[in-house]
Amino acid sequence: MRITEKIRERAKNPGQHRPVTIGFLGDSVTQGCFELYSTGAESLETEFRSSQAYHSKLKRMLEEVFPSVPVNIINGGISGDNAPNGRRRLRRDILSFKPDLVVVCFGLNDVCRGLEGLEDYVDALEGIFKELQASDTETIFMTPNMMGTRVSAEQKDFYIRSVLETITKFQIDGTMDAYMTAAREVCARNQIPLCDCYAKWKRLQENGADVTRLLANRVNHPAENMHWLFAVSLFEMIMGMQAAFPC
Repeated sequence: MRITEKIRERAKNPGQHRPVTIGFLGDSVTQGCFELYSTGAESLETEFRSSQAYHSKLKRMLEEVFPSVPVNIINGGISGDNAPNGRRRLRRDILSFKPDLVVVCFGLNDVCRGLEGLEDYVDALEGIFKELQASDTETIFMTPNMMGTRVSAEQKDFYIRSVLETITKFQIDGTMDAYMTAAREVCARNQIPLCDCYAKWKRLQENGADVTRLLANRVNHPAENMHWLFAVSLFEMIMGMQAAFPC
């Protein structure tokens, strides 16, 4: 990847190259949202810890391996956001900073529209990728984590339980799988490198992991340590340790 060359050049000649800048366009997971709590009869709030999000962990990994290479992170995550909204704010929130690489990750909120929203999701991803390509900005699409597959018995708040029941059905009935299949197809058509973390979560489930317990809010926000899965996967792709393009 081109960013790998930029990292190498900066490491060799720190005074001759600008810092590496990576932009992240996504939703609440990218923003750094974790646990949910009730703030009223029918209102929710989340815990924000962007320093524990996957992009912060990736930054730490890169700077550990290349201590002379400063890495700037542009956090373009917004809680509750989806791909169409991400497309509208791409230039303002990401491209205006002239990043060397952009990591795009959407799907967790898009899927809540059901299969009828799938076409809008695909169109939005196509638009995001084409705009990034037009600006000659290197891009990775990272599939998100799985959502919860059940409502945890430890959740006693009636309103939160009702929200969890509504959202988890999209994981259980295969709608989330359909969205991720469509995202992979969009990446293949547009030759966008794919970091398929969703497939890794599915493999965890196949191997007996309770994915609901791996979510900080028990529905769609990964626990802090699970953000390492995203960070390591991106690090390996950037370093050329895994294939970048979908089959």
